[in-house]
Amino acid sequence: MTTTDTTTPYWVKSSYSGNGGTCVEWAPRTAIATGIVPVRDSKNPTGPVLSVPATAFSAFVTGVRAGDFGTV
Repeated sequence: MTTTDTTTPYWVKSSYSGNGGTCVEWAPRTAIATGIVPVRDSKNPTGPVLSVPATAFSAFVTGVRAGDFGTV
């Protein structure tokens, strides 16, 4: 995979996730190229992938940062 390849997702997770193993990953390069954000469970990299419109993902991240969803 090259750095400009948008067909193969390059998965990343938050720098805040640590090593607890309960993380979600997303593929920002694919999101930029397609407008769809692929999201998956980092514990199950061969499992299902959610495809979320970039606008909805952005609204979700904004809500999380604002504390709109409370805490667990």
